[in-house]
Parts: sequence; structure tokens; C-alpha cells
Amino acid sequence: MEDRLSAQLGFILEIDRLKAVLRRTYLVDGSRRENSAEHSWHLAMMALLLVEHAGQPLNLERLVQLVLVHDLVEIGAGDTYAYGGADPVETRQREAEAAEDLFGKLPDDQGRAMLALWEEFDAGRTPEARFARALDRLMPLLHNVHTRGRSWQEHGVAADQVRARIGPMREGSETLWRVAEGLVDQAVQEGLLPET
Repeated sequence: MEDRLSAQLGFILEIDRLKAVLRRTYLVDGSRRENSAEHSWHLAMMALLLVEHAGQPLNLERLVQLVLVHDLVEIGAGDTYAYGGADPVETRQREAEAAEDLFGKLPDDQGRAMLALWEEFDAGRTPEARFARALDRLMPLLHNVHTRGRSWQEHGVAADQVRARIGPMREGSETLWRVAEGLVDQAVQEGLLPET
């Protein structure tokens, strides 16, 4: 039991490093870029509050687990910018290696469970994973609209890129996808996001 607890505490200390992984998205107040730990916490809160918009009953506990685990691999792999044009095969390989390394620090049963959660989110095959992925696409959109498109403008992002990014949201929540579409239209109208 002592070895198990030691591994669990070691993992808890290891994942503190997620707080140092900076994302391109700014906090809503525009004061600084958010980190991946803040992003994961915020997604968990969104899951609790917005699960009723999934269009079907979901396992809330599973949903929260997915959003809390989905970005832990960024500790080893770094954050991949949604509009950065990174090679998806290379990104997937880098993240898979980081997942094996990170979750390998846990006792075997918990390591396998965490890896399965990460893989479930990544594959997006379950209703919970599709909804979690919809939330993951909605949050940066909300941040960008409320920071007057700051991150989009810094990286030369256009409306068609954002629409392509939010398109899969429809599989997780028709309601949230419609909200996202409206926000993109609003951002274009307000000059926060160029059409092309």
C-alpha cells in the first residue's frame, strides 16, 4: 500500500506541471494567457453547468473525468495550437508517448484507467467524449469573443478556420454548436475575425 500511495502522490505532484503549460487563449479579462490546468478546471465547470444541452442523457462523472484528463499529456507534449497547422500524425505520436510516460507513473490499474480516459476523449466515439470535445472547442471561442479576438488577431486566424474548428461540436451538442456559429457570425460582424 505504501508503494501505491507513493506513486499516487508522485503523480499528483507531477501533474502540477500542467499549470506551467501556457495556451494561446487569453483569460476573459485579457490580463494574460491561460494555462492548461485552468483550462481543464474551466471545462469541468462547463460540464457541470452545460450537460443539460447534450441532447441526451450523459454520465456526468465520466464527462468530468474526460475533461480533467484530456490535456494532462501536454505536460510532456506541450500545447498544440488549434490553428497552428501542426502535423496531426506527429502531434498524435508525441501525445501518445507523453501519455504512456505520464500515466505510467501511476499504479498499473489507475494508469490504464487514465490512459483509457485520454484515448476516449481523443477518439470522440462516446457521447460523453463528443460532448467533452464540444466544450473544448467552445471555451476558446468564448474567450476570443470576450477579448475582442485578441488571440485570433495575433495569429492571423480567419472565420473559415474557426468554423472548421467548431464544426465537430455539432456531434456533441446541436445547441452549443448553434451558439458557437452565432458567436463566429458576431465576431465577423464586429470586425474581430476576418471572413478569409
